[in-house]
Amino acid sequence: MILPAVAAGFLLDLIFGDPHFLYHPIRLIGKLIEKLERFLRAVFPKNKRGERIAGFLLVIFVVGISTALPELILHFFYTKVNIWAYFALETFWCYQLLATKSLKVESMKVYDKLKNGTLTEARQAVSMIVGRDTDALDREGVTKAAVETVAENTADGIIAPLIFMMIAGAAGGFFYKSINTMDSMVAYKNDKYRYFGTPAAKLDDVANFLPSRIGGLLMIAASYLLGMNGKQAKKIFFRDRKKHSSPNSAQTESVMAGALGVQLAGNAIYFGKMVEKPALGDPLCAVNPEDIVKACRLLYATAALALVLTGIIRLLVLLIF
Repeated sequence: MILPAVAAGFLLDLIFGDPHFLYHPIRLIGKLIEKLERFLRAVFPKNKRGERIAGFLLVIFVVGISTALPELILHFFYTKVNIWAYFALETFWCYQLLATKSLKVESMKVYDKLKNGTLTEARQAVSMIVGRDTDALDREGVTKAAVETVAENTADGIIAPLIFMMIAGAAGGFFYKSINTMDSMVAYKNDKYRYFGTPAAKLDDVANFLPSRIGGLLMIAASYLLGMNGKQAKKIFFRDRKKHSSPNSAQTESVMAGALGVQLAGNAIYFGKMVEKPALGDPLCAVNPEDIVKACRLLYATAALALVLTGIIRLLVLLIF
């Protein structure tokens, strides 16, 4: 029942998004990471070897618990309650593990402030969805930050969870989200996390390797379907997708730059320090707030294609094997 549960969860996400009154399971994973980090740092010596061992054990425990616990709960519902309760829970978790509508809602808040509010309000809105410093961003910088976030999160907020859930249901989604959450919490290149966060960062690179590239190709197809600059999207993808220091970050971002005919990425300030990044795309057009709307359209089309593709593949596998 994985395929109908994932499909139903996908539709629920498009309808309801991420209501604030619902307690999100990723917050529990975040708390688990925080508690285990404190424990492991206290147990192991504060040197290169000790921190790497602690970071490796963090990955083992977080991924193991985050995957096994949902699977055990689902098994209990399937064997001790009934199949419909099991299906309802699996569907609900699949819904919670996707972020299509919430990504659109949050990025459109930036658009609204750019169109109807002040620059300060727009900076505040975009600061909720990006990790960079936003205080010095101009209107173009705010717009680019929002568009880049939509592009990058299309891969790790929708494509990757869909793939893992089509493979192993909600438990597969939790497996992936535990890795992705660790990456966002401990995979920093600073003195505190240089060694401790390395195992999580490497595992996130592996987990996102195929989804990011599949997402890039699907986004190219979506750009053609939407009448955007598909030819430029394909060109920039194959030219610029390996420019980023991360092996995965520029895959969908390069497509977005090409589809919109703008230049994205470039240098940005993180935690008060300038981080040099190569630019992606060619500045055929000036970046403007309407690009956020176009980015969201591309997000939805790419997500729909991903659901269809992964669903067909799962169905074929079931029919063959």
